[in-house]
Amino acid sequence: MNSRSLPLVLACGATLSLALVACTIAPGPATSPSPEGTDSARPTDGSGHGAVAGAVEVAEAQLQLATVSTDGETSLLDLIDGGERALGSVPAPENVTTDGRYVFSDSGSGVAITDGGAWTWDHGDHFHFYRAAPAQIGILSGEGSAAIAGDALPTTGSTGVFFEGSGEAVLLDNAALSTGSLVERFRVSEAPHSGIAAPLGDGALVSHVNTDNGATELRVVDASGTPTGQTTACESPRSATTTRAGLVVLCEAGAIVAEAEDAVAENASLTLVPFPDAPGGTPEYLAGRKGRPTLAGIGRGADRQPGIWQFDARAHTWAWSPSSAELVRAVAVGDEAEHVVALDARGSVRVLRSGEELAATPPLLETADLASDVLDTLTLTVDSQRAYVNSPSRGLVYEIDYVDSARIARELAPAVRPDFLAEVGQ
Repeated sequence: MNSRSLPLVLACGATLSLALVACTIAPGPATSPSPEGTDSARPTDGSGHGAVAGAVEVAEAQLQLATVSTDGETSLLDLIDGGERALGSVPAPENVTTDGRYVFSDSGSGVAITDGGAWTWDHGDHFHFYRAAPAQIGILSGEGSAAIAGDALPTTGSTGVFFEGSGEAVLLDNAALSTGSLVERFRVSEAPHSGIAAPLGDGALVSHVNTDNGATELRVVDASGTPTGQTTACESPRSATTTRAGLVVLCEAGAIVAEAEDAVAENASLTLVPFPDAPGGTPEYLAGRKGRPTLAGIGRGADRQPGIWQFDARAHTWAWSPSSAELVRAVAVGDEAEHVVALDARGSVRVLRSGEELAATPPLLETADLASDVLDTLTLTVDSQRAYVNSPSRGLVYEIDYVDSARIARELAPAVRPDFLAEVGQ
């Protein structure tokens, strides 16, 4: 039996299966990421396998949910023992994202960074799992909405941040983040636009507005932020995601797959995989389980039928699957069964495999959750066995067993209202 299907035993001694109360987190066992499709060729830097001072290596992944309210209150809910820990407050966020360890709360005038205190080191053919004390690291200053792009590993490499209002691209040092410090490898200025800065080897891929023709392109910069001279066209850059098969940036014409040989930005290759001449429209984002090479996003067919685009970063292929329902979110699991989990406009979670719908939950969300001014705060996240979706109006997070007919495994009621949700420990 999966440990997450059991009633939750709270660290403070009470037992409760459907609601959670605040108490101190106690370390406990967790479910490891599924080993399917592991890639022994996955490059690593070999520097301690993700260990940092003060962290404890454990046998299994320490999966937790960070919840953030609209006024900035933050807490961490342990998915194994049910303990919940208050993490104080951050400036009221407009958006919250995660790279699997850190939680980035974007207020529109800076990004507050919270260390979730749990992470997985992907060593290609096996994993290492760590747990440390969660903490508020600090606030990265910037103007306007911030686009965040994490690296493959949380204790090495870097994290990219692009501030739309000022056009500033920032590359943060992950080794410093892992010890609680904000260290900028570089901060360079571009024209203000909706752009991206994403780690690529020892440098980054940064969006740039060409002053000659006004077109947006991606250019490779080195560790100091200096352009290497390599560029590629990319109108409306968004959804920068690091996968096992390279960095994927979604553009209006398709997806750019970027790789850096020997982790050196100057040795980067940039490949455009255009959308095929087929129905599907253009997705606004691509999302998938951390590190996996398959991503998914919602689109619309030539006949305006809704559906899902899937992108395989390793094979450089697109696949289109029509849907019987209007969709608002889609996330690729990246397992051998090719599961995709989606959220429809009625608040139901739907599970698909190879384009075929397998199951759906009843509507889980209130009309208020699906209102246009709230919809952007909804999060659908997946790990190797479960999917999670937040209902701010109900104050609940639903845990769905997507391989078991979309069974609702638990209804979690964190003490801090889940206006925003992020899963850490992956």
